[in-house]
Amino acid sequence: MIIAILRTEKAMNDLMNNKLYFIVDLRATKPQIKEFVEKNFNVKVESVRTHINMRGEKIAIVKLAKDYNANEILDKITIG
Repeated sequence: MIIAILRTEKAMNDLMNNKLYFIVDLRATKPQIKEFVEKNFNVKVESVRTHINMRGEKIAIVKLAKDYNANEILDKITIG
């Protein structure tokens, strides 16, 4: 489902807005992405936005609930 974590300048800046950016499978739906992130990262997701970039990759922008810190989650993902 999740192919990679995006670490673009925009993605890093959006950590302050409690958002994580992922490249996901083209067939993945927003509810599937939400469920996957909640189960695998032990967080609550407030919203999921998706779009297809110019390379044909599906990008998911996942906004975490305010009780969670996107920067801390990214650190855990990177270490794990």
